[in-house]
Amino acid sequence: MEPFVTVITPTYNLLENNLADDFNLLISLLDLQTYPNIEHLVIDNASTDGTVEMLKSYKNKGFFRFFSERDTGKFNAFNKGVMHAKGKYVTFLSCDDFIHDITSIYDIVNIMEANNADFTFAPAYCRHPEGFVFLFAPSMHNAFQALPCARQAMFFKKSMIEKENYFDEKFKLMSDFDFIMRIILKRYTPAYFDTNYVTYKLGTKPQENATRASEECKGIYYKNFRNLYPLTEEMLDKMVNYSEFPRPLLEKLSTYFPEADRELFFDKCEQMHQLRLEAIKNQQQQ
Repeated sequence: MEPFVTVITPTYNLLENNLADDFNLLISLLDLQTYPNIEHLVIDNASTDGTVEMLKSYKNKGFFRFFSERDTGKFNAFNKGVMHAKGKYVTFLSCDDFIHDITSIYDIVNIMEANNADFTFAPAYCRHPEGFVFLFAPSMHNAFQALPCARQAMFFKKSMIEKENYFDEKFKLMSDFDFIMRIILKRYTPAYFDTNYVTYKLGTKPQENATRASEECKGIYYKNFRNLYPLTEEMLDKMVNYSEFPRPLLEKLSTYFPEADRELFFDKCEQMHQLRLEAIKNQQQQ
């Protein structure tokens, strides 16, 4: 029997925020998936606008379950979802994301089972708030400098999330960055799924809360790297703002990739550093 897959979606006041149509598209496309053992688990933040009644209308779909109670943010909802999940594998989609390839879950499970993979990553279409769409191609060699892959384009083994004590909820904006970094540092087994199967909407909260996002990023670096290299506040500022890492730290981080990829790792890190410098220069000239 094929293992269960759980798709976890946090919701809050979908009607008030004009997200009901997006959510219906997400549900409808999950209903078309060729993989037989899927559950869609919705974690609702005690909506007050009729969303709960709308969610009840989906309960006749055999693959749909929901819980509605107050939470403390997206990553708290993700953690609750994992705790309730029946699946061996889980993925996290927001209410305005959708899986556009109806055979993809079947293919992803086959890859994870064949490779005994702990997580998968893949390219994804990103819908920008300004209306255009671009391809987010994963770059795992940059995983210590920036989010290396759209979280929506990743599947995770539930037992791995439990073993690593879930998403760290003190990071309200960037806990997925922290979690992906942690599982790479713990040398969990990845598998690349070379298919663009999901479309997601770019979140704006990190940009709208840039100071908090920077402070969280500093906290993530300190938490994960402090045992690898002594980090000062000045170093952390350079790492966050310019992707400028101390060379001895990069040397240690390179060991988390295959030896054949070490030079590529250094090249990718330098490219990211130069991109950040160029972006800052352009901002200053505007």
